[in-house]
Amino acid sequence: MTDDPGGAQVSDYVRVERHDGVAVVTLDHPSDRNALSLNMTRALKEAVGSVASDGDVGALIVTGAGPVFSAGGSVDDLFEPKAPLVEMYGGVVAVANCGLPTIAAVQGPALGAGLNLALACDLIVCTPLARFESRFLAIGLHPGGGHLWHLRERVGRQGAAAMSLFGESMDGEEAARRGLAWRCVPEAELSAVAMDYASRVVKLDRPLVERVRTSLDDSAGVHRASDAIELELPVQQWSMERPEFLAALGRLRARLGRKT
Repeated sequence: MTDDPGGAQVSDYVRVERHDGVAVVTLDHPSDRNALSLNMTRALKEAVGSVASDGDVGALIVTGAGPVFSAGGSVDDLFEPKAPLVEMYGGVVAVANCGLPTIAAVQGPALGAGLNLALACDLIVCTPLARFESRFLAIGLHPGGGHLWHLRERVGRQGAAAMSLFGESMDGEEAARRGLAWRCVPEAELSAVAMDYASRVVKLDRPLVERVRTSLDDSAGVHRASDAIELELPVQQWSMERPEFLAALGRLRARLGRKT
């Protein structure tokens, strides 16, 4: 990647911008609808790795240039594979494992593996022009990249079956109604809304945010309230012993007029 005059890092496939602790990674190859080709995947993985290692970055927004968020896997790369299948998911895995709070700002269709990329993020905000489609079975391909697990986590087994088996798609408004996305906002507001969410979390204590994200992921394997209490207890105890908590508690007590 190279630096452009505006301060962004750019390549033939992605663009990275940083704003007050928030990194925005944009899939920037609209000529092929931001398909997750091997070149795109490698560029995305490199960009996310750079962002994740930047101690000044506390949140990541992933979006797409042009009318399509991502059309999914590259038809050419599927026809003539250039790398092992696992490598083709490297960009999606990098987003999922980057350790930062992540937001997908979906401005248009997110199809197949492109839907995986959105689902890899903690939060999805979208516009009415967004369209979420599974697409795998339509081209004779079993879903991959954690596709079915992510769908089931967001919309339940029936919703995952509707999208993967029965070919149902959702526009942005329906996605927000059904919980696949968190919010659907007018197109002109998408960037600002995503940045607002990201700006909230970068103000928080980063080690604490990292532990909360880990607990969120770990809780997916918990099925009883008593087990959830056991899961959260040691990390809550850890947070209570940190100087950041004691300082915040002191400020709260002062606002409430409590004596030290």
